Amino acid sequence: MPYKPKRPCSHPGCGKLTDGRYCDEHRQIAERQYNQNLRDPDTNKRYGRAWKKLRARFLLRHPLCEQCRSEGRLTAAEEVHHLLPLANGGTNDEDNLVALCKSCHSKITIGSTNSRQNSHTQ
Repeated sequence: MPYKPKRPCSHPGCGKLTDGRYCDEHRQIAERQYNQNLRDPDTNKRYGRAWKKLRARFLLRHPLCEQCRSEGRLTAAEEVHHLLPLANGGTNDEDNLVALCKSCHSKITIGSTNSRQNSHTQ
């Protein structure tokens, strides 16, 4: 399967080609700035080092997107989704987690955001 062409790193002045938005050198800097300045402090506590370790172990045991697999496709899982969000009383127990590809995770996240907004406007 063909890959997308590499693109320049988005960090000002860096021209290294990368698959993502930033090169390896600048990815950590961008994540640190995002976590410090743009992310809610409560969210940082929920998704800290312990979550990253748990997420990595879960993805090793569940390497394929569960949504795509149910639709007959084989896609690598890249995200771990909470069925019941932590903010709503969910836990990090395996029965509350689902392995998803970025596309499926975005669809689910956008769908849940839209349904919450609709319920607030009614």
